[in-house]
Amino acid sequence: MLIKPAGPLEGDVRVYGAKNAVLKQMAACLLATGRHRLTNVPHISDVAVMVELLGALGCAVERPDAHTLWIDVPPAEDLHPIAPAHLFEAMRASIVVLGPLLARCGQAHMALPGGDDFGQRPINFHTEGLGSMGAHFDNDRGSIHATGDGPRLRGARITLEYPSHTATDNLLMAAVLAEGRTVIDNAAREPEVEDLGRQLVAMGARIEGLGTSRLVIDGVAELSPADHEVIPDRVAAATYLAAGLITGGAVRVLDARVDHMEMLLRKFTDMGAAIDERGPGISLRAPRRPRACDVSTLPYPGVATDYKPLITTVLSVADGVSVVTENLFVGRFRYVDELVKMGASITTEGHHAMIRGVDHLTGTSVRGTDIRAAAALALAGLAADGETTIEGLTHIERGYDDFVGRLRSLGARIEVVA
Repeated sequence: MLIKPAGPLEGDVRVYGAKNAVLKQMAACLLATGRHRLTNVPHISDVAVMVELLGALGCAVERPDAHTLWIDVPPAEDLHPIAPAHLFEAMRASIVVLGPLLARCGQAHMALPGGDDFGQRPINFHTEGLGSMGAHFDNDRGSIHATGDGPRLRGARITLEYPSHTATDNLLMAAVLAEGRTVIDNAAREPEVEDLGRQLVAMGARIEGLGTSRLVIDGVAELSPADHEVIPDRVAAATYLAAGLITGGAVRVLDARVDHMEMLLRKFTDMGAAIDERGPGISLRAPRRPRACDVSTLPYPGVATDYKPLITTVLSVADGVSVVTENLFVGRFRYVDELVKMGASITTEGHHAMIRGVDHLTGTSVRGTDIRAAAALALAGLAADGETTIEGLTHIERGYDDFVGRLRSLGARIEVVA
């Protein structure tokens, strides 16, 4: 991407379904034979990878328009619980087919999942939880071979050591077809987990406690297909609000939900932004210059780790000194060196970054190493003097629906270059 100065961004923009919801909801379709429909699906490359993965597992997927999916799932005996390794290696979310395949087929064979590069993210929460439900694992040379000890998994009481979003998704999907009751304590509370639960309930699952840290699932023998509308992407919404904040503009995200973003909006207010929550969506009017503030990432309803690169970038031009603490992924400050190339004054030590706000950033060539880091560098380019070239558009395409077009609609001077 090539970004040139354009001044304050202004206008309305919409976001589509959440990346962190739709990929799990596509996997959830594996739990029921028949034709499923998902709407408000984001047009992103990770969805395309999941479409290919479902096809390799035996499903037929149609996309009648850019934001709708029809997923036809065959009977369990016609599913193929093994798929080409490159599809699992392409994205982290591929791990969520493990629970549904074990629940439907009694086995699963897959490569270890890939995805963004920001530190080690072990899958032991998944395997330990599924193991307590009767699954057995044989991991060899980067592959997972899982089998059940009977025709159905069995209910269990599971306490997660950490409220992992993806592990909660996986265990929830496995539990809905397990024999008996499963209780998941210290479950993730993210809106995307709750949205997956609503889809499963529409399919016939029996789940109590959605939106809380304790999920109680009474397994059923069979589920049915359902229609489901994916919730809006709160991280994409945050990105466009941050674009207005860092450029001194006024942006409204039409589909953003206040109840999904309360802590982040509080931090944007601390930075001096005027937030209008009356709708439709969320509006932000920026001050002349953001104010410094301290931020720590925490599990939901705290500030999400996906927000942190965006926040750090805004604070790099704020008035004063800020401290940002990363409590979830140790490697998630790797984009800071790129911001420093642009003139940011940031020092990191362990889980902390000290940010001394500068008057302006300076455009240069930088590289994004994951989805949110690349988006954050685009924000930096919007606020920089001179031209900024960002390598890493493929990362942004994994998680943002028409990122360049949406920023252009707000007045950004941004283009894709060969």
